Amino acid sequence: MKKFLMLTALCLSMASCLTAHAEADKAPKESKMGQCHKTAKAKNLVGDERKAFMKECLSAKGPATEPAKTSSQEDAMNACKAEAQKLKGNARQEKMRACLKS
Repeated sequence: MKKFLMLTALCLSMASCLTAHAEADKAPKESKMGQCHKTAKAKNLVGDERKAFMKECLSAKGPATEPAKTSSQEDAMNACKAEAQKLKGNARQEKMRACLKS
């Protein structure tokens, strides 16, 4: 009987530790989700653009991507799209790759 009570107490203490650890891990993810959501809302992103942004933002390591970094990336992408606008197929893909690498 004494062993049963000790085992029960041990299990309860382990369960409370695991629950606290899981909640601690959850907080940064929720914070990052909120930051990404606010940034997407500020940029007025909708539909597929928003999905792509949220996926990239949430997969980035550390805090949500900085607005300055994201805007320069967007500027580069928009400039490359403008250059490759009239091209199609492989020619467009090659132009986009070359443009984004530089």
